[in-house]
Amino acid sequence: MNARVMPLRRPNGLRVLDLCCGAGGLSMGYYLAGFDVVGVDINPQPNYPFAFHQADALSFPLDGFDLIHASWPCERYARVTAWRGNPLDHPDLIGPGRDRLMASGIPWVIENVPETAKAGILRPDYLLCGSQFGLNVRRHRVFETSWGSQGGLLPPCWHHSGLLAFEHKGERAYADAMGCTWMTNTEARKAVPPAYTHWIADQYLTHERQAAA
Repeated sequence: MNARVMPLRRPNGLRVLDLCCGAGGLSMGYYLAGFDVVGVDINPQPNYPFAFHQADALSFPLDGFDLIHASWPCERYARVTAWRGNPLDHPDLIGPGRDRLMASGIPWVIENVPETAKAGILRPDYLLCGSQFGLNVRRHRVFETSWGSQGGLLPPCWHHSGLLAFEHKGERAYADAMGCTWMTNTEARKAVPPAYTHWIADQYLTHERQAAA
């Protein structure tokens, strides 16, 4: 997929702010669910496919959005990066990040690695894997939301031998299998499949409809 050629979607008139957006894997999921997307990252993201601001996610203005998503850096917690050095050398942004989202009064989503749930840092409202969406990818991610879990109808993970695991992150096949075809191999190393937030967005819209009823 070329980043300049967006897939078809049906706009819902809502805006989502994606903090720590990276190259836009999760942003694409919200876009496919009908949201207008704005991304923020402290690093340049030349292949990000939507409106982008290079800025600090802890200070970027939150006003004017219907939903805020945040993927705070995971290096402090992720098992797969622990060999690179002391995890405590990496900042803990989840705590202050959550406090900021809660103070905004805007519905929010926080995504991170499963280790954050095991440590009691994130509440695992949703634990998602590529195999639940028919993707040839094993990549678990935890989502904590301001509205809590809505249940959902996803099947359990199915980790058959042909699934591409995180160890294949340097291969082009891994990025393509996630549905992140506009990214480079390097960008895909930290990406998450768009299918996850496409589904999360549906949970949010269901919650909003129920709350308004």
